[in-house]
Amino acid sequence: MTRTAGTKTGSAPSVALTIAGSDSSGGAGIQADLKTFTVHGVYGASVITALTAQNSHGVRGVQAVPADFVSLQLETVLADLDIGCAKTGMLANVGIIEAVAFGLGRGFVGALVVDPVMIATSGDRLIDPEAAGVLRGHLFPMATLITPNLAEAAILIGVELAQTVEEMEDQGRRLLECGPAGVLIKGGHGGQAEAIDVLVTHDGVRRYSAPRIDTRHTHGSGCTLSAAITAHLASGVALEEAVSLAKDFVTAAIASAAAGPVGRGNAPLDHLYSIRN
Repeated sequence: MTRTAGTKTGSAPSVALTIAGSDSSGGAGIQADLKTFTVHGVYGASVITALTAQNSHGVRGVQAVPADFVSLQLETVLADLDIGCAKTGMLANVGIIEAVAFGLGRGFVGALVVDPVMIATSGDRLIDPEAAGVLRGHLFPMATLITPNLAEAAILIGVELAQTVEEMEDQGRRLLECGPAGVLIKGGHGGQAEAIDVLVTHDGVRRYSAPRIDTRHTHGSGCTLSAAITAHLASGVALEEAVSLAKDFVTAAIASAAAGPVGRGNAPLDHLYSIRN
């Protein structure tokens, strides 16, 4: 069953859940998601699927969490917290994907954002090759939105990397056939003068454009975008507006990071720019 965004009522804070891997350098994964939830005024909970040893130069090691413990984390959180929207990030292997799909399928009614994290900004692979098909078959049909980048979209449907916005739209339509309510293909790593993302739903296509910032400080940009969308959906914002607001946030966070990076490689976004400003 595809999830849809709910409407936030009452005075209790909106709650979002991230199901993802840990980034020891703090720029992506669980850490980026929780920072993003916080600066959007949303309470963040987490289910950790993997530990990574990484920094702005790359990933040096990955240790997947046993699937049964992923299940226990998810069951425990959902039993207690009123999650408005959940997002998935790094799901390293088939067992973890199946555990997450089973856990969410047992009565979770919030919105679901699936970020099919396969390749880090550094180029390091973060998922078993055979897991892509399981991700597509088990989680995509449950999703309010999936958010692949250009490389991930190509892997998921077995085609060449999209070179034009029209090709991005076509790939989005093909991924929509896998069952999600919406597909957002992220074009931030493309070659166009503008950073263009394409949202494909059953109602049509919408393009989101922002000036491309000439910087290598984009570590965690995909995680941050999906987390910002998740935060807005948890608060009851409609999907198209949630994507627009999230893109504005990521663009500003990249620009702020370029002015004063943390790390000596592909540095992370400046998630906290709005607090300091």
